Amino acid sequence: MRPLFSKIVGTCYYAVLGALALVTLAGCSVAPPTVQEVQQVPAVVLPSDQQVSTTTPAPKRAALPSFNSIYVIVMENKEYGSVVGNPQLPYINSLIAQYGLATNYDAVTHPSQPNYLALLSGSTQGVTDDGVHEVNGPNLLDQIEASGRTWRVYEQNLPGGCFTGATASGGYARRHDPAMSFTQISGSPSRCANITDLTNFDPNAANFEFIVPNTCNDMHNCGAPEGDRFLKSFVPGILASRAWKQGGVLFIVWDEGTSNLGGGGRVPLLVISNQVAAGFKSALPHNHYSLVRTIEDAWGLGCLNHACTANNLAEFFVNQR
Repeated sequence: MRPLFSKIVGTCYYAVLGALALVTLAGCSVAPPTVQEVQQVPAVVLPSDQQVSTTTPAPKRAALPSFNSIYVIVMENKEYGSVVGNPQLPYINSLIAQYGLATNYDAVTHPSQPNYLALLSGSTQGVTDDGVHEVNGPNLLDQIEASGRTWRVYEQNLPGGCFTGATASGGYARRHDPAMSFTQISGSPSRCANITDLTNFDPNAANFEFIVPNTCNDMHNCGAPEGDRFLKSFVPGILASRAWKQGGVLFIVWDEGTSNLGGGGRVPLLVISNQVAAGFKSALPHNHYSLVRTIEDAWGLGCLNHACTANNLAEFFVNQR
């Protein structure tokens, strides 16, 4: 009897182990994608941008550094080929040689204003023109505040006092000031006080700084060489700052191009960080939602709107200096 009993018990024991293994496997979570897998996820531009703004937990993407500070400078209306390699823009091309460049990066639509809104909220918010619009919905600045971080928006020639006008002398244009379009910011004196003229710029003032030159210095009205001269005078102040040196990153991007590639034209995106290999270029497809997603992923903010389906720019930080 003992051998038969032992055989029965042994058979039941392994059957139970097998069942437990199946249950365990069924309950396992899927391992996060590798960096290589993430880099193949294309940026997505949905055919309609009328959806309700939402903040959701972000699906896994490739890991990014937790940047100390993030700066975004937005320039205007230049296609990739009119900037990269242009001998009239020596400073911009020196930055490209020294840092990183996205060679397959698209704006999401035309004209300017919906692209600015996309850069600050992962959505054009249904805006299709450059008029004055009041919108209400989650945006990147809300996410940053909720994480305990700080932000500033610097708009060149912006009048003080939470100015809400469409334009101002010197070249300020509200269509290039997306923060002021969100009523939860423009309607709050304490929050809209964070939107100031560029003369107040301090690279150490906040974790996130969104910087918009006036309509001459951004290449819109005065030509590309004027924008190159502006960046040559302005960018070194960021690169010399404590905040940038200690784990900061600067993105320089153009709001839209002159073609319809990707919805708004193929534009340059410069990735300027001491963690990016000199001269690194990425041909992976990206767009403005990818830039939003990069900021969100670096700081664990969740994701907004179309940024939830966009890839990030992690490949720039895989092969560090």
